[in-house]
Amino acid sequence: MSNQLKIKISIADRVYPLTIAPQQEEGLRKAAKKIEAMIKQFEKSYAVRDKQDVLAMCALQFASQTEQKTIENNSEMLLAEDKLKALNDLLEQHLV
Repeated sequence: MSNQLKIKISIADRVYPLTIAPQQEEGLRKAAKKIEAMIKQFEKSYAVRDKQDVLAMCALQFASQTEQKTIENNSEMLLAEDKLKALNDLLEQHLV
């Protein structure tokens, strides 16, 4: 526990105290900055009065980005598998 770091992250005008591993700090601070930027963009683009609505839209945006990357990675894996199978078939034909 002594290896833990205590930091404060501000999101949507609220401060959240966190106890984290030191190697997590940079990622958390970058994520908080991205959330803040997204909040400002949503507030600027849409007539949103409630911070909860803005935070829900931020959560949806980040979750959809994560899901899209997962879908793309799965597609790339399937494509790589197909190419490896084709290459393996070619090698087997030449080795026989």
